[in-house]
Amino acid sequence: MRNMHQAARQPGQADIQALLGLYNAGNLAQAEMLAKSLLSHFPNELMIHNVLGVCLEGQKKFEEAAACYRRMIGLNGKVAEFHFNLGASLSNLGRLEEAVASYRKAIALKPNLVVAHFNLGTALQALRRLEEATASYRKAVALEPGFYEALGNLGTVLQEQGKLEEAISCYRKALAVYPDAKGHYNLGTALRNQGHLDEAIALFKKALELKPDYADAYSSMGVALWDQGNPNAAIESYHQALAIDPNHGDANYNMGVFLYDHGELEQAIPYFETSRTSDWQERVLYCLYKTRRFDEFELKLEPMLASKNVSPFLATLSTHYAENFGKEDRYNYCKNPMEFVYHDRIEPLAAENSQLLKDLLHDITLTDIAERKQGRLYYGIQSSGNLLKRSEASFKLLSSLIKDKIKSYRKHYAGKDCELIKSFPTDVEFSSSWYLRMRQGGHLTSHIHEEGWISGCVYLALPKQKETPHDGSIEFSTDGDEYPKEHENFPSKVIDPSVGDIVLFPSSLFHRTIPFNSDEDRVCVAFDLKPLQSLKALLFVSLGWLSLYLAEAVEFFVAESYLLA
Repeated sequence: MRNMHQAARQPGQADIQALLGLYNAGNLAQAEMLAKSLLSHFPNELMIHNVLGVCLEGQKKFEEAAACYRRMIGLNGKVAEFHFNLGASLSNLGRLEEAVASYRKAIALKPNLVVAHFNLGTALQALRRLEEATASYRKAVALEPGFYEALGNLGTVLQEQGKLEEAISCYRKALAVYPDAKGHYNLGTALRNQGHLDEAIALFKKALELKPDYADAYSSMGVALWDQGNPNAAIESYHQALAIDPNHGDANYNMGVFLYDHGELEQAIPYFETSRTSDWQERVLYCLYKTRRFDEFELKLEPMLASKNVSPFLATLSTHYAENFGKEDRYNYCKNPMEFVYHDRIEPLAAENSQLLKDLLHDITLTDIAERKQGRLYYGIQSSGNLLKRSEASFKLLSSLIKDKIKSYRKHYAGKDCELIKSFPTDVEFSSSWYLRMRQGGHLTSHIHEEGWISGCVYLALPKQKETPHDGSIEFSTDGDEYPKEHENFPSKVIDPSVGDIVLFPSSLFHRTIPFNSDEDRVCVAFDLKPLQSLKALLFVSLGWLSLYLAEAVEFFVAESYLLA
């Protein structure tokens, strides 16, 4: 009688086969209905709960799926896969802190559950906890050396931390396991960031051979082609991306920037509005302001003043508009940017016969770094990539010395009531850095650094023969870039640097290089940094793999649960 009673509390073989048949055939809605019906008779049957959870997740019913997995954990909290599945549902709901806790519980119960380490990494990466994400991906790779998705994501977080050499190594290992389009794309972005434009373009092309509809690859290749000074090919690449995905954020944005930089402001606006990425709203404001559509500009400016309090680009526009029309500047990023120009010296560079200075000039001259073409630079060259994240010892030492000066800058202005200081980057990482080498007649026209927070220059070589005291100097102002002016009463300030000097300033402030006529070189290293939370991810976070591995884990567990039942 006891065995007959136990059998009556279990679903029949035919019911189980019917449920699994619907699930395996992809009939998730029908499988969901049958699972719920069976659970009304067998409420403690874990295998049916598990299939129901998978079906709900497959239909993007993540709240219901999470509730289902919680019920399973209530029935048996010692099964790692239950916690893993719950974490996956929570990740899809954007409840990442809760997901992290679930993945950690899964790992505590089963330390070798590789996908739990991987998914934990993706959640931590999305939370910008990059060092923890790195540790999780490393553990996943240690457990399964051929886990190329984990290698790819490990490369991504290393790249976001500026560890380009390690990132490139990870990407190459991933490609050795599985040479897919995504892997070639990742490696291409890292090499572009190192300034190796030809190799990057070749990798983007390889990614497109493997995946012809890869809009991201077309868009990124366009950026590399543009940096090479090949605008026609860049535009064609952007068009290819938009033909695949007309709403592609980066491709629309890149197309808008191209038109913007070439003075086609009216045509740029719809591309920025479609992109809805990065600083698209500021770019639209710029186009309206530069074309004197002041009423539209003011209408769009007002709501942004309250909602976006950490945008240097918006600060430039707000300050210029206020000074231009005699209005109050209500944007508190940095209302008086001229007060925040900071001039100092880096002693190891300024010292007589400085070995660091010799090494830097040598490496800038001989290191294989591609040039980046840009329209504001005359009679000079600019490097591509992120110079201060390269592996050469001279650049590493210079990076460290600059970071010390940035900390001094923050200390110098501590207590100032503006977002520039209150939201100052706690972790000093260079979002971009490059060298500029100018020759006779060389100069940069007035501009700001839209993508920065704090910007700066370190001077390695300056012309000694001068026709005026300010030849080759840097000039700051709240006006520039041919903004429309109702008067000429904008403040300006010139700094005459010496070799070894560093100048730091808000990225919102206009600055230009005053032309010089000497035949001597003028060489400097320029850079931007910004708060980590403002940094746009260099590459994708591979949450797409989460569902793949979830499905594999669930299929395994469904089979295991059925046998246990």
